[in-house]
Amino acid sequence: MTEVVHAGAVAKYCDGGWRCALIFGPSGAGKSDLALRALQAGWRLVSDDYSCVWPSGGSLWARAPEAIADRIEARGLGIEIEPALQFARACLAVVCDSSEVERLPAPETMALQGIDLPCIHLNPLEASALIKVDRALSTRREK
Repeated sequence: MTEVVHAGAVAKYCDGGWRCALIFGPSGAGKSDLALRALQAGWRLVSDDYSCVWPSGGSLWARAPEAIADRIEARGLGIEIEPALQFARACLAVVCDSSEVERLPAPETMALQGIDLPCIHLNPLEASALIKVDRALSTRREK
């Protein structure tokens, strides 16, 4: 069963496939800003703002809702066309948080559709935010 979550998704090709990070946060939190920086760094868009997620084969998968596929909202520019992947395996949850993030957080997971994803909290507007997402995607594994 597919669930729609308020999260964008960007993917990087690694470990033989497209692995995506689901980016959660309220409107205006910086989800799309972080996604745009990922695209500039060679990542691919899966979805902006909302994602359809579903479990299959012990993994969680994500795609864009049809109505917003291949689009990303760039605050100050408007809605831009951005060819997106049809789907990708969701391997990380990123929670956008503009308050001070814990320096040495305990490992955390987020359960979606019965799958536990590694979860990190970060300020998406920090210069190092994408680097942190990249490292977490590479070093943490879903359970």
